[in-house]
Amino acid sequence: MRFVLALMLFTAPVAALAGAFDVHVLGEVHDNPAHHREQARRVAEIRPRALVFEMIPADAAAEVSAEERGDADRLRKGLGWDESGWPDFSLYYPIFAAAPEAALFGAEIRRDVARKAMEAGAAAVFAGDAAVYGLTEGLSDAEQVAREALQRTAHCDALPAEMLPLMVEVQRLRDATLALMTLRALEATGGPVAVITGNGHARRDWGMPAVLARVAPEVRVHVLGQGETGSDPGGGFDEVVTAPPPERSDPCAAFR
Repeated sequence: MRFVLALMLFTAPVAALAGAFDVHVLGEVHDNPAHHREQARRVAEIRPRALVFEMIPADAAAEVSAEERGDADRLRKGLGWDESGWPDFSLYYPIFAAAPEAALFGAEIRRDVARKAMEAGAAAVFAGDAAVYGLTEGLSDAEQVAREALQRTAHCDALPAEMLPLMVEVQRLRDATLALMTLRALEATGGPVAVITGNGHARRDWGMPAVLARVAPEVRVHVLGQGETGSDPGGGFDEVVTAPPPERSDPCAAFR
């Protein structure tokens, strides 16, 4: 029954939602092909005027030509995808192809910037107004503990305790940058804007939508979380769909 429900959810109509929202945040588990198929399906129905990708640096997105957009291999090379560490580009290209005329915006945090955020704090390296985006304020004790616990689990309990707050700081920088680039995309195109990002940044309680609500509460946002069978993506999404997990090796094997 659960699997049948998942299939029904994956065929739910999206066009009715397209005009009701300015921003559609489409979460994912990065290596799940079904999640990317669902993102591509929704993007085709939403017909966004802009696409914001967590996986692409802002300068790389700005330099993509129309010719590259129509050629998966050229686009992959132009974005430097093979060196990025993200899953295979073939998973993501159908999303680009689903909105070939949408403006591209990138929100990736480069490694050197992430390192600086660890050293000096997210506010010191953020490209926008750090105070407006909440980066000059500390988190509540409960949220800090919860975020550090997620980072500990995500890194197979292998990180030293003193690294956990630094990883949280980088996550806050990523959330704020996604919100910043989404607002820039909305201002530049009038929307709608589709945002492609991981579930961790898509969550409403403290991810990018929470930052966006703080900065621009008038913006109408719909947030999709994508879970896997037997695992629910927590975070207060507007909608959650589920797909089976792909076959994957144990990500923690290298730490044993």
